[in-house]
Amino acid sequence: MASFPLSLVSFSLTFLFFLSPALSTNSEGNALHALRSRFNDATNVLQSWDPTLVNPCTWFHVTCDANNHVIRLDLGNSNISGSLGPELGQLKHLEYLELYRNDIGGKIPKELGNLKNLVSMDLYGNRFEGKIPKSFSKLKSLRFLRLNNNKLSGSIPRELTGLSNLKVFDVSNNDLCGTIPVDGPFSTFSMESFENNRLSGPELQGLVPYDFGC
Repeated sequence: MASFPLSLVSFSLTFLFFLSPALSTNSEGNALHALRSRFNDATNVLQSWDPTLVNPCTWFHVTCDANNHVIRLDLGNSNISGSLGPELGQLKHLEYLELYRNDIGGKIPKELGNLKNLVSMDLYGNRFEGKIPKSFSKLKSLRFLRLNNNKLSGSIPRELTGLSNLKVFDVSNNDLCGTIPVDGPFSTFSMESFENNRLSGPELQGLVPYDFGC
């Protein structure tokens, strides 16, 4: 009988071990499953996204590195509608976010600014509305930011001029207002990147307010 308590403790620990959420999934898998719940997937491109798997690295349209961290999400041109949520900010290792040419609407979550390793964000050709998040200024590795052909409004966040690695920036065909930044990488972007908005032209520092015309 003396061994009974020890056996009971061992059984209890084993039971808790198998119940542990960390063993049945992870935060990245949870984030992607939450994203899927926000999407309307008309052509079942997300049918492989099984939340019961240990990690999402076997799912289609998801790429992981050698440590099973999600580094790419490729859902461009996938006939998806719905919206994005703050859970995307949990994909801390993400380098490529490709959601272009779908029918995704709503606001762009400010939590995308937490994706410090992001190199490319392609959200063009959707129905995103509201402002461009100022939190994007934290994406110091970002090289490609394409937000064109949406319904974005407000001014271009001046904080984005601090993104020294930014090579491509396209916000054409939205409803943006104010002036166009001229500092940092913005000195190299062509005017085609800003066309078909309500922008007042390049910023004239000290002469007119940055959000002039908004």
